[in-house]
Formats: sequence, C-alpha cells, structure tokens
Amino acid sequence: MKILSIAAEVFPLIKTGGLADVAGALPSALSGHGCDVTTMLPGYPVVLKAIEAAGAKVEVLPLDDVLGGTARLLAVKLSGMKLLVLDMPELYDRLGGPYTDTAGHDYGDNWRRFAALSKAGAMVAQGAIDGYLPDIVHVHDWQAALTPVYLAASNRPRPKTVLTIHNLAFQGNYPSGIFPQLGLPAASWSIEGVEYYGNVGFLKGGLHACDVVTTVSPTYAKEIVTPGGGMGLDGLLLGRGSRLVGIVNGIDTTVWDPEADPAIAAPYSPADMKSRLHNKRALEGEFGLRRENGPIFSVVSRLTWQKGLDLVAEICDELVERGVRLVVVGSGEAIIEGTFQAAHSRHPDRVGVRIGYDETLSHRVQAGADAILIPSRFEPCGLTQLYGLRYGCIPVVAKVGGLADTVVDANYAAVSAKAATGVIFTSPERDSLLAAVDRTLELYEDAQVWRTMQAAAMKADVSWEKSAALYAGIYRDLTKE
Repeated sequence: MKILSIAAEVFPLIKTGGLADVAGALPSALSGHGCDVTTMLPGYPVVLKAIEAAGAKVEVLPLDDVLGGTARLLAVKLSGMKLLVLDMPELYDRLGGPYTDTAGHDYGDNWRRFAALSKAGAMVAQGAIDGYLPDIVHVHDWQAALTPVYLAASNRPRPKTVLTIHNLAFQGNYPSGIFPQLGLPAASWSIEGVEYYGNVGFLKGGLHACDVVTTVSPTYAKEIVTPGGGMGLDGLLLGRGSRLVGIVNGIDTTVWDPEADPAIAAPYSPADMKSRLHNKRALEGEFGLRRENGPIFSVVSRLTWQKGLDLVAEICDELVERGVRLVVVGSGEAIIEGTFQAAHSRHPDRVGVRIGYDETLSHRVQAGADAILIPSRFEPCGLTQLYGLRYGCIPVVAKVGGLADTVVDANYAAVSAKAATGVIFTSPERDSLLAAVDRTLELYEDAQVWRTMQAAAMKADVSWEKSAALYAGIYRDLTKE
C-alpha cells in the first residue's frame, strides 16, 4: 500500500514535540506491514539545510497555484525516509520555529501556511506527481487537517483519509474572514464543513471530512468524547462512533536504546544495571547536584499547565525536605520557568534547571535519573514516560490518557507479580502528587523491589510494532471499501 503521510514536523529534521517523533518513526515501523510511506512536510530552512548538507539527490516537481502562491515539491530520500518537501519560501523561509517567530509569537499567517500544506497534499493525493497515487492519505493534527476537506470538496476520485489527533487542545481555529482565501467551494462553509461557531475550524473540518479518526491512546479516545475532555468537539467525535480509534504511540527503540546510546555516559541493560550508576554520577556533575545515594527525580517536558508542571514547581521545597534531588529540562510558561529557577537559587545543589529544549540532554536525564514526574492534567499519549520505561527511569504519572495505558502501577499485586513499571496517582493535584512521591520513595528504599521495577520497565514493549500493525489494518480495511 502506498501511504502519503502529511505532518508539520518530522524528527530528526524538525521537532517541537511528540508529533515529530511519531511522524518520523511510524513510517519505518509500517514498512514491515506492507506499507510504503512517503512523508510530506513544509520546507522550513532547517529542513532545506539538512537536505543540502546530506548532498541527497533531489527531484524538483513544480506545483501550480497553491493558494495563489508559487511552490515546488522536493522529492528526496533522507534519514531513511521518503520525503516530499513543500518548498514555498514566502510561507516557510522564516528565522523562528515552525509556528512562532523568534519572540515566541504565532505567525499571523499560520492559517495560510498550513492551508497551503493541506492543499498541496490534496494535489499530490490526486495525481499531481506523475506515476504516484497513494492508496491512503494519513494526516496529522490541525496543520494538515484541511487535506481531507480539500479532497472531499473535489469531484475527482480521491484516496481514503485518516486523521490522527495528537492533542485536541490545538485545533487551528481562525476568523471567518479567511474562508474566501482558502480556495474551498461555498458549500464548505457549513456545519458539515469548516464552519465552527462562526469561525474556520481546521481540525473540525478535517474530523468531518476524513474517513477514520485515530488518536494516540485508547484511554484518550474515550476521554475526548466526553464534555470534560472533548474541548468542544466531543459531540462530533462521539458521532464518529467506531470510526474513532485509539492507538497508543510507540517510540523508535533504535534511537532510544540504553545499550547503544552514544549520548549517555555508559551503556547498560536490565541484566547490567550497575553500569547505570555511571550515568547518575554524570548527571550529578552536569547539573551541579550534591553527590549522594538518594534518588534523583526528573522533569523533561514543556513547562505548561497542561503538563501539570506548575504542581511540581510548587513542591520543590517539599521534595528537597524529603531528600529528593530534582533535574528539570524544558521551556514553556514564564511563571513556571521562574518558579523552577527560584527553587534552583534556593537549593543550587539539590535542584538543577535547564531552560530550553535539548534532545541529547533528554537522553542523559532518562539514563541518569531514578524517576520522572509526569503529573499531566490531560495527556493524549505522552512519549516521555515511554522513554523513561525504556531507560529504567521510573515514571510517576497521573492517571490520564496514554499515561494510564502505558504504565503499570506499583500496587501490592503488581509488585508481588514483579509486573509494576511505575507509580500512578488519580488526581493531578498538589497533595496527590506529594503522596505519589512518598510512595515512590518507599519503593526506592527497597533496593530489590526498585531493581525489579526497573527491569520490568525496561522490558516493556514500547516499540511501534503492535501499533503499526493496527494502523496497517485500518489502511487495509479502508482500501477494501
């Protein structure tokens, strides 16, 4: 099967979050299930530089009139992937990130930048490239969600479409005044189209128009059809019935492999956990932490309310009182960043903080810390806990979304069965988080129980294998239709 995947970011070329990891790793996993994936993404400067630096052979394919602009597709094989890069300098040649400028403000024309990606994707899906017609178009999040809308509005034959929701909180809603510039027929301005409470809803339109909706964990699929979790789209999603499917994310276990990770101080395995101590000592040195045998807890995340990191920032003093050392890596809301930095000022050898995103540092943190705190208020899937499992960094997580689906709580039965892989607490609140920390510390004090948990975590299947098979099954069912 020929699959056209369309995403706004793809690891290792461009990444701001888990979407990039999924879009980068899933194609390889699908190849073992009879799927030939081509991934389409915008031609950001960093992507074009990567192509140039690799000296890869590039085929240039012109595209006529992409929302009134001039564009071309660059067809290239890079980082083990077949890519189509939408080269449109007027939209993507920017100094900032994929969505925001250097000051962190959203680009004012983001609606056009990603409508163009969707429009170009629809053109490719209907034969813009000679000899290439995909069987399935798989689009990711609101940035590519207009692709099914453009296809549905066309009178020409179209492939079946799958839309994956990575985070329902980001929907791509814009003022109605942009509608005439989207190149859609007047009929698309309706409740069955892109109209959403008087605005243009990119994700809303895609959810109506696509053939199957998937999201990134079974529990999240149940949460988003409720008023509390549906972010205003619960009615629409509930109406999709069996056409809404939750498939838990995996990770690239070749990139995240503690036995062969070049980013960490020393390789280790479930059978050789003594070597893991070298990584803990290296992490202490990197963050200036006091060297001792007590636990290191960690945070590697966007520092936002959604992730519950305001709760962790509030309890830093209580963590220190309990003998915990804390390592924080991430960026986000200024008040949360400031609270962590203030905690570092009060406890410079107990709380280490690094504001910003650093991919290789995140590997070193997972390899050296004993536990990772993920108190999310909602979490579609989460990848950080999967990295933690893979590296024996015990996840301490709220019971939401994919966190609930991927971590086995260390209750009495699970510990007795040697099946526990983490600590789950039910309410993302300050006192519940502290109670979970206390329970984690009790487990840590029993060295044999802790090592057993680490071994069980590292042996958990966090790969894409099972999930890729489920995606391939959806594709096959759609092609039969």
